[in-house]
Amino acid sequence: MKKNLTELVFILDRSGSMGGLEQDTIGGFNAMLTRQKEQEGEANVTTILFDHEVQLLHDRFPLKDVAPLTEKDYYVRGCTALLDAIGYGVEKMANIQRHLPESERAEKVIFVITTDGLENASKRFSYEKIRRMIEQEKEQYGWEFLFLGADMDAVKEAARFGISSDRAVRFENDAQGVAVNYHAVSETVCRMRQADCPASIGAEWKEEIEADFQKRHQQ
Repeated sequence: MKKNLTELVFILDRSGSMGGLEQDTIGGFNAMLTRQKEQEGEANVTTILFDHEVQLLHDRFPLKDVAPLTEKDYYVRGCTALLDAIGYGVEKMANIQRHLPESERAEKVIFVITTDGLENASKRFSYEKIRRMIEQEKEQYGWEFLFLGADMDAVKEAARFGISSDRAVRFENDAQGVAVNYHAVSETVCRMRQADCPASIGAEWKEEIEADFQKRHQQ
């Protein structure tokens, strides 16, 4: 295992319902990358965009070499093949880690899944298959999965594919909500990269996001 190497996998919704938030998403993602580049330790970045199709944007790029996201990369269209995007990412990373020499395998693997809509377009993967895949990687290899969902019960949805309630949060899908989202995620990923045991980080990581959502939905 390669000490201080983290595989970061970002699964990012660009379906049509994200329309109007393109620049907020691009800005938030780029600010997160900048923050990660300031941290000690190595990291590779895999970025998967999805609508009704799945696109691999960054394929284990060294963090220092990842260029900022642009409107040419991130534009909205289509439906929400969420399960196919997750399945593709987990399957790809699992195959890579299994076939690398032990000395080159990442010490940590962190997935960040962001979506503003429920699954409605996947063809390859089911909820049950995704759940089995995620649970295997968590239990056997200590992979971390964060799920951030808008316009849904994110905790309930995450549970359907094996992500626990302390790793799932609902966010407000507007400019402020997206900004809060990326700030909290960036700080959490920093903490996980530096922690001896990322699993020791509890649900406090999502307090900023929950507070923002609740503040704007008070009766």
